[in-house]
Amino acid sequence: MKSKKTALFFIFITVLVDVIGIGIILPIIPDFIMELTGEGTAKAVIYGMWLTTAFAGMQFLFSPVLGEISDQYGRKPILLISLLGLSIDYLVHAWAPTIVWLFIGRFLAGITGASFTVATAYIADISSDEEKAKNFGLIGAAFGLGFIIGPGIGGYFGEIDIRLPFYIAAGLTFANFLFGWFVVPESLTKENRRKIEFKKMIPGVSLFALRNYKGVLLLILAFFLANLAGQALPSVWSYFTIEQFDWNPKQIGFSLMVVGVLVAIVQGFLVGKVVQWFGKRKVVTFGFLLWTIGMFLFSQASEPWMLYAFLIPYALGGVAGPTVQGIISNQVSQKEQGILQGSITGLVSVTAILGQLVFAPVFYYFIKPETIYYFPGAAYALAAVFLLIAFGCAFVAMKRLELK
Repeated sequence: MKSKKTALFFIFITVLVDVIGIGIILPIIPDFIMELTGEGTAKAVIYGMWLTTAFAGMQFLFSPVLGEISDQYGRKPILLISLLGLSIDYLVHAWAPTIVWLFIGRFLAGITGASFTVATAYIADISSDEEKAKNFGLIGAAFGLGFIIGPGIGGYFGEIDIRLPFYIAAGLTFANFLFGWFVVPESLTKENRRKIEFKKMIPGVSLFALRNYKGVLLLILAFFLANLAGQALPSVWSYFTIEQFDWNPKQIGFSLMVVGVLVAIVQGFLVGKVVQWFGKRKVVTFGFLLWTIGMFLFSQASEPWMLYAFLIPYALGGVAGPTVQGIISNQVSQKEQGILQGSITGLVSVTAILGQLVFAPVFYYFIKPETIYYFPGAAYALAAVFLLIAFGCAFVAMKRLELK
């Protein structure tokens, strides 16, 4: 028991420092893009769209590859490659003289961006079926805590020098690489390793194996739509708050810190408890419903306090995510967890690609000078529609699975 807790702590810290690095740059990306291109907010969101698409596209192609490799060679070496690549990416950003450099960095980070894939596989390796929902929630908690610390650092130091946060992110990520090299143990035992199957390196292939499990494909569809809708926040949050409230990097950073606090509380402390109290079925269905309500309310936020208030139902809906992931994981053998988690990460990468290509243009269309109807919250309203469909899929899926 003690060794398992130690291993969970190790992976929690690894993901935490990784997310801090990501969170650092979010408040400053709009201003940095505008500095490099000389464009305003409306055009900057389009550049941001293509940067995120470049990252997500590479992650989609390479996540199942790295997940499959980790099923043979272990989680630790792949995790270290990911962290080293991300560290180099931040330096490329810090030294960027033109927008082209940012694209080079995003391609590199996407190719090596398997830290979440390997982290989820790592947790699956050391968790019982009953513990998976709670332990997957630790990644969400690390994600939330990273977004408390990261945006705060980015917003503060970005006001001093727009490039300084990238150097800080590079340093933290490289420190995380060293931490993983010297401290983090391997989780995949020799008997649970298997030879690489190259056909499973094709993005999404392993998900077809789940078609034989009753109700799971519908649950995966709900998971996909929820993640697609969730991309509305990273796609337009910074740009939306600049457009709607004229926020600076510090204010954007603070708002993201609040998001992080709520996510950390919900994913770190509530997931395991609410599953015990209410059962997986109710947690998933009501979680999706709260997600939908929160997202729709974002579209109506006309004052800053509204945005903060509407974060509460949206964050509470987050109990559904790790619960769904745990249910899906329980349908697959221990020897398949790496490729499963790699495919799920690939699926999330697809939502990042589609989300950018959908929500950023919608935001741009409804705020551009010649728009017919000015509506900065349009992207959130569309995301709420996706979440409503996801709620319906989750409701039916959980009924079919006959889970309590």
